[in-house]
Amino acid sequence: MPSSRSFVATPKTAQASRAWFVVDATDKPLGRLASEVAHILRGKHKPTFTTHEDTGDFVVVVNAGKVKLTGTKLDGKFYYRHSGIPGGFRAESYRDLLARKPEFPIEKAVKGMLPKNVLGREMLTKLKIYATPDHPHVAQQPKPFPKHLAGTPAKA
Repeated sequence: MPSSRSFVATPKTAQASRAWFVVDATDKPLGRLASEVAHILRGKHKPTFTTHEDTGDFVVVVNAGKVKLTGTKLDGKFYYRHSGIPGGFRAESYRDLLARKPEFPIEKAVKGMLPKNVLGREMLTKLKIYATPDHPHVAQQPKPFPKHLAGTPAKA
């Protein structure tokens, strides 16, 4: 009987193989962009993927303010929050939210696609989002987003 064993990543091997990717959010649908980013953050694109370890890579998202929402979602989709006091319910359309805080819709979408536990919160720290094309992570030499992982371009 051959002694083939399954590979299980350890925290040391997972951190040793971390790469940096940069993705441009210009005219990309929010949900498709978020699912691709979550895929990279979890590390599911690697053969060393292990469910209970953080094997993912860092992702830098630029031009977050130019992300696309299809259909009437710009005015018809709302971000809700409640302050905890009576009458503290607030609703804000994504058009206003993108104008006020352009990084937040992408962060919220990606967060919803990650595990809901300590591991998911740890993965979210590897996501860096910027509203402009400039970012301070040039020293990490981020590579462009892999073409085989990116979805098909959206139709105009």
